[in-house]
Amino acid sequence: MHHPHDFEMRRHGGRGRRGPFPPGFEREFGRGFGPRRGRGRGHRRGRGDVQAAVLALLAERPMHGYEIIQEINERSGGFWRPSPGSVYPTLQMLADRGLLSQEGGTGSKRQYALTEEGRAQAEQQETPPWEQATDEVGEQEVELHTALHQLVSAVAQVSEAATETQKARAIETLNETRRAIYAILGSSE
Repeated sequence: MHHPHDFEMRRHGGRGRRGPFPPGFEREFGRGFGPRRGRGRGHRRGRGDVQAAVLALLAERPMHGYEIIQEINERSGGFWRPSPGSVYPTLQMLADRGLLSQEGGTGSKRQYALTEEGRAQAEQQETPPWEQATDEVGEQEVELHTALHQLVSAVAQVSEAATETQKARAIETLNETRRAIYAILGSSE
């Protein structure tokens, strides 16, 4: 018997499905729904923001590039997830400028730490850039995003652990919830 995730693994070349949403989510809600990845107001950050985020995170502890991406995503509540194409060149540039030291292997196994000069520059920053990213979106949008993420997590747990009867009840509840949410859009408040 195939696991439901098998199709997604084959579809994405063995890498697994990307993002927090279950299969078919984008088809149902559209591509731009949910955590934004580099598009829309407040979601695409500049090179200076990536540099500031790297310095702020490495002031806490040494990290790998992938850890830095994950931390920025988590700390911004999913509203900012820099691409490897912006983080790794920034790490190399900061290392070339003498602000970072590199330890360990190559590529994603390489760990970065601040030098004394890098630590001095990190201490000059007032507000971490991930807080600026969430400040640029409304509080209601952050709460809506959080509620959606919690709902998706609950549905994923039902998908993996519930009985057939429980799954049927969950489907019914989700369909009722979807209709209620569309009704909100149709109301005049």
